[in-house]
Amino acid sequence: MRTVFLGTSEFAAAVLGQLAGEHGHDAPHRPALVITRPDSPAGRGRKLLAPPVADASRALGIELAQPESVNDAATGELIANVTPDAVIVCAFGALIKEPLLSDRELLNVHPSLLPRWRGAAPIERAIMAGDEHTGVSIMRLTAGLDSGPVCLTAEETIHAEDTYGSLSLRLQRIGGKLLIAALDTLGHGDALPFAAQDEQLVTYAEKIGPSDRLLDPARPAAELERVVRALHPHIGVRVALSDGTLLGVHRAALSEPESPLGTGVYANDGRLLLGCAAGALELLVVQPPGKRAMDAAAFLRGHGLPGA
Repeated sequence: MRTVFLGTSEFAAAVLGQLAGEHGHDAPHRPALVITRPDSPAGRGRKLLAPPVADASRALGIELAQPESVNDAATGELIANVTPDAVIVCAFGALIKEPLLSDRELLNVHPSLLPRWRGAAPIERAIMAGDEHTGVSIMRLTAGLDSGPVCLTAEETIHAEDTYGSLSLRLQRIGGKLLIAALDTLGHGDALPFAAQDEQLVTYAEKIGPSDRLLDPARPAAELERVVRALHPHIGVRVALSDGTLLGVHRAALSEPESPLGTGVYANDGRLLLGCAAGALELLVVQPPGKRAMDAAAFLRGHGLPGA
């Protein structure tokens, strides 16, 4: 089938690679055109960086477009010139409107078991919520937020040690396989078995904001341990020391049962801990501002805690 691929993130880039046959497999649905977001400033230097999908498209030798708006007439004409049988959307990050919604069959690859975790951060929110499983859904894109009918799903267990990084890798592979299966079905002239989502079961995965990144000791330690895993390694979390310094936290674990010395960060027998409203969190790998990541023992030797 002739396809056009719309995506932006690293997750989308991995799905694109599978669709395009980057590992040497046959690729009957290899996109004729990839559309992604414009380059954007990032980092302290605010240098323009290309989206991961743009880099992947160039590496794969696929025609690439980065329009200011996917909904403008010029972009619609660009897609029409390819005469695609299907348009694939995966973590594109911008609202797709008419007439594109109606002009083409739009299949969306979404990393959750819809209707649970519609929205921008489904993998992160599933880990943060303590879900035991998640998955990938292939759905028809509609005007609502991830509200279209679903045709294929696959479930994946969330392990106790999973981070965003480890879980997303598995979901990328599942998403690519599901997408290819859906396109194979269409290519054989068969209809996809779309079914409406149950609106009574909807939950929303809100975009990760600054407050999500700050470990709040007023919350239970078990919740904060999940937050650390959910935002590692792509976003990262921080904890405030007594002088207001924000210390990055890369790895943490629930502490052995003990009576925390109040709430907040403290050292105890060479360990770095965060006392919480319920329980304590051991901070295993941390990163002082402007420094490299290090284990807690190295941090305590070389930096120490304010006022200690």
